[in-house]
Amino acid sequence: MRWALVKVSLAVTAMVVVAFAVPLGLVVKEMARDRAFSNAERRAAGLAPVLAITTEREELDRAVATTEDGAAGRMAVHVPAADEPGGKALEIGTRRAAEDDLRITRELGRATITEVPGGSVLLQPTALGSGQVAVVELFVPEGEVSNGVATAWLVLAGVGIALIVGSVAVADRLGVRMVQPAQRLAGAAHDLGEGRLGARVPEEGPPELKSAAIAFNSMADQVVQLLANERELAADLSHRLRTPLTVLRLNAASLGSGPAAEQTRHAVEQLEREVDTIIRTAREAKPQTQATGPGAGCDASEVVRERMDFWSALAEDEGRKVRVAGVDRPVRIPVARPELVAALDALLGNVFRHTPEGTAFSVDVHNGDDAVIVLVSDAGSGIADPAAALTRGNNGHRDGSTGLGLDIVRRMAESTGGDVRIGHSVLGGTEVRIWIGLDGRGAGDSGGRRGHRTARRRRGGGTGSRRADAS
Repeated sequence: MRWALVKVSLAVTAMVVVAFAVPLGLVVKEMARDRAFSNAERRAAGLAPVLAITTEREELDRAVATTEDGAAGRMAVHVPAADEPGGKALEIGTRRAAEDDLRITRELGRATITEVPGGSVLLQPTALGSGQVAVVELFVPEGEVSNGVATAWLVLAGVGIALIVGSVAVADRLGVRMVQPAQRLAGAAHDLGEGRLGARVPEEGPPELKSAAIAFNSMADQVVQLLANERELAADLSHRLRTPLTVLRLNAASLGSGPAAEQTRHAVEQLEREVDTIIRTAREAKPQTQATGPGAGCDASEVVRERMDFWSALAEDEGRKVRVAGVDRPVRIPVARPELVAALDALLGNVFRHTPEGTAFSVDVHNGDDAVIVLVSDAGSGIADPAAALTRGNNGHRDGSTGLGLDIVRRMAESTGGDVRIGHSVLGGTEVRIWIGLDGRGAGDSGGRRGHRTARRRRGGGTGSRRADAS
């Protein structure tokens, strides 16, 4: 492509140079000829006053000799014979023109030019006092006619060559500017097709190729995001299997002894290990959990009531006391329903998985002006290092757990500008606080802190009742 552009530029520029240089060279030649004969006509007219006064040979010889052309032997004067008897024609200087040319000039009454060996002659007619017409002949050498033409042609040739070389150089640079981005784009597309998902293209070059590079990079980012979301979806779906697996494990523990019971417990354990493997393998990307658009999101109160109805049956079997507060009226949050369900199931599943039977727990929903806080508390032994617990999702080490449960909760909260914190609950165990932003601002800004303080103030009235339930 680069060399094709150079060839096209070379051909076009050469045609343009020829189209302009050849006519211009001919014009220069014609101008030089016109200049030479205009000067000759002016010099020949200088003898007209002398001829108007006298036609004597001596006077004319003296006048011709005083001119530059006459001294150089390039001027001649032809005076016709007088009409009176015995009149003779007078000819001064060296004649080069033919007799017929002189006669034609007298008859026409205007200057004529005729070719002679070594150049041209200008024949200038001049009227005499006697009514006859004398002819002044001025020889113009060929060198004077073409004076400066060769230099002008050389200049034109040099300019033409410079234009051609310059156009080729410019075309080459333009070709490089166009070809290199195209080659990089093709190489990146090949790399992406080979599975190297980090391939990107510098967004530079001509506007069209720059637009193509931007589109390619956007497409590559979308491909990476889609693959990451698919892996994350696989991890989330696998983690949601934890809820029924927890129920199966607890039910299997109550089967007693015997081969069938042992096989069931072994199968449940193997299934849990397989689910953990899938989660560890797939958890690489962060899904988009924040709901957008009119009417998006869900009613947190409704989702909490629904999930607590599900977990209450299992809690009753294990003798756990359960309390739910703040779900008596709708609480809209900008989170998709499946994401909130997954987050609650992850936290409640952890309560059943990591606390002994009979341990009480509670779920509180606090609705502030610009935030909603969901508290999941238990009366277990607590978490020794809450900060480390929040980072376990990044290294996959938590007493055999994948740590994705808190990761799901954290991503759900952060998608709204909120966060997740772990502390000690009034029940004596762990308290997980999910801060869900309602206005899209980050958890660290002033609005987030106001929502946090509002929820804390509203929570103060329920402490005593929760202590009573836990006792």
